[in-house]
Amino acid sequence: MDPKRISPFLSVSPQILPSDLGTLAAHGFKTIVNNRPDGEGEDQPAGAEIEQAAKAVGLAYHALPVVSGKVTDADVEAFAKIMAEVRGPVFAFCRTGTRSTTLWALAEAWHLDPDTIVETAQGAGYDISGLRPRLEQRAQASATGTAAPSGKAAAPGEQRPLTIHDVVVVGAGTGGISTAASLLARRPGLDIVVVDPRDKHYYQPGWTLVGGGVFERAMTERPMASVIPKGVRWLHAAVAAFEPQRNEVVLEDGERLRYRTLVVAPGLELNWDGVEGLRESLGRNGVTSNYLFDMAPYTWQLTQSLRGGTALFTQPPMPIKCAGAPQKAMYLSCDHWRRTGRLKDIDVAFHNAGGVLLGVADYVPALMEYVKLYGIDLRFNSRLVAVDGDKQIARFANSGPDGTSETIERPFDMLHVCPPQRAPGFVRSSPLANEAGWVEVSPETLQHVRFGNIFSLGDAMSAPNAKTAAAIRKQAPTVAVNLLAVLDGEAPRAVYDGYGSCPLTVERGKIVLAEFGYGGKLLPTFPTWLIEGRKPTRLAWLLKEKALPAIYWELLLKGREWLAGPTLLPHRPQAQQSPEALSEKGSPGGSKAA
Repeated sequence: MDPKRISPFLSVSPQILPSDLGTLAAHGFKTIVNNRPDGEGEDQPAGAEIEQAAKAVGLAYHALPVVSGKVTDADVEAFAKIMAEVRGPVFAFCRTGTRSTTLWALAEAWHLDPDTIVETAQGAGYDISGLRPRLEQRAQASATGTAAPSGKAAAPGEQRPLTIHDVVVVGAGTGGISTAASLLARRPGLDIVVVDPRDKHYYQPGWTLVGGGVFERAMTERPMASVIPKGVRWLHAAVAAFEPQRNEVVLEDGERLRYRTLVVAPGLELNWDGVEGLRESLGRNGVTSNYLFDMAPYTWQLTQSLRGGTALFTQPPMPIKCAGAPQKAMYLSCDHWRRTGRLKDIDVAFHNAGGVLLGVADYVPALMEYVKLYGIDLRFNSRLVAVDGDKQIARFANSGPDGTSETIERPFDMLHVCPPQRAPGFVRSSPLANEAGWVEVSPETLQHVRFGNIFSLGDAMSAPNAKTAAAIRKQAPTVAVNLLAVLDGEAPRAVYDGYGSCPLTVERGKIVLAEFGYGGKLLPTFPTWLIEGRKPTRLAWLLKEKALPAIYWELLLKGREWLAGPTLLPHRPQAQQSPEALSEKGSPGGSKAA
């Protein structure tokens, strides 16, 4: 919770939790206004839960759900009516606080001049300069005594000419930041806008080691502003929709960004609601997950405190990010229990919705040695479908080789869950998505198969590679080279080979360094005499623990492509084509690189 004071009467904030309501009441707020529709994201509790918690501490509650990117004048009038009738101070929230700020700004345009409104919002950390045409329109209506504009908000792109940016990057995670840095390294002065609502940037590969008691959680977090490349504009906002036919991105306040080229790298969505009862159970009664920054320390707490009983580890159907992470959590916990003499009293089981331990067979023998060492009960084709945290019971749907299915229940003392995963909602519902909801790209060039001036990398795109941060080390240079080619009216030349890496922490001090590409082809970075990836080694552990964090923060996010230069095809001259033309015609020469 991070309240931003807009006026003495109103503060706004990103999404809050039911547990925040007591603090808000203690700070003197009297009314809560929820501007977020239910079901927008995985971090979102139901509005009814917020309402119940608000009323429990004596706060008034009003729900005014506003669709991201579609703040209508009817929404504004409804917000103004609430503000006129309720007791203040008022606390309003949505996904980022932008919609709540937008509603306030448009409502106040009858009383305040647009410059004052924009400056006030800027002081609270919200850039609403794109709303100026609507603010001026409402101010003019107020001055002339005419009726307020009503109905659907007009698109800013229809009200005034939009600045056309060379590159708009959606997402300031590993993929978005590293691509922006790689672009600037090749072409300083490029006009790049990165759009992301988050205030923090996370080194997510470190969360497994947080859950294993190796890293402190703070080591994996930095302010977002500190990782935005110099020369790049960071727009602290959330994306609502894509309109590729217009070369525009729609933000949640209705503002539009126009681009010559677009990079889509928003990551993926952890679908906690895909398992019945999981969201409500997380963080208590032995239910944990290293896939959350706030939860990884609880994994280590449970590992340390468990003296006996049953420990279950789960893996959902693919695709997921870092497919080895569920196993890493299990191996590190087992290693601690073995070293402390407790493993003999703990039954450990791995429930994997898939049919194999790892998709690349070369690494399975080394992993199986540890499965035997720790006495792990492997349960393949076993998918977690429900959790009852209070009773400490997990329910699994098991599929048999003959196609039959049965549901079983297992009690647990510790349950580490890897949740089902999918592309973000604004990607799944967009023209950029394939049938499965992922951004549809050529696996080689990472260029969109229908819109040639759009590229995607990282977890949200459709290429059949492992979704790991290490994969972006090779993807970002590929996208940078190919995007610049499109800006220059040329065909993409850089080819991505599907590289991904998964350092499998089989015990504290040893790692199986899996590196592979499309089709499971082994793609080791180092010679086998230095690191034999198919065997657990101490050197691979040192690489993971000591070197990789620095490589991530100081090389990858800064466009320094150590051992990651792109593979280039021979130059193929072609007639000059503008990015605008490519947005309508698709990829030059088709969707394949060759």
